[in-house]
Amino acid sequence: MKIRVGFGFDVHELKENHPFIVGGVQLEHHSGAYGHSDADVLLHAICDALLGAANLGDIGQHFSNQDDRWKGISSMVLFKECVRLITEKGWRIGNIDAMICLEAPKLNPHVPAMKKNIAESIGISEEDISIKATTNEKMGFIGRQEGVVAYAVCLIEKVVTSLVL
Repeated sequence: MKIRVGFGFDVHELKENHPFIVGGVQLEHHSGAYGHSDADVLLHAICDALLGAANLGDIGQHFSNQDDRWKGISSMVLFKECVRLITEKGWRIGNIDAMICLEAPKLNPHVPAMKKNIAESIGISEEDISIKATTNEKMGFIGRQEGVVAYAVCLIEKVVTSLVL
């Protein structure tokens, strides 16, 4: 068995009266993440972790914010495509561990739905997905509720067969 670890990071500005989607779940909040796609910071960080682990570059190489095809697209579509790309190379997801950093809204009540969305969309167990949330203790742009950050680590696995003669 060959394994690799990938790390992902994403950040988005928060804007008033804008939808806030995290892990495929729309949150009720006065502001939301702004970006070229639906700005799902969690899925973007996971995409980068998966692509990096498989040595396939980063999310911007595959889904440029200069390309109108991706304007307003659901990040779940991008996520599924990243999983397809790594699967094509013979990799499968071992596990995903992610952290979202924001002051509000509280994410813990939404974590089960996020895990379910991610697991069902790519056919892995919810047990293989960890999503945590923290604040920035009111410091910096996160503390002022000007932005949201997500980090993700993943393990991918490949069965390697070798012939011994």
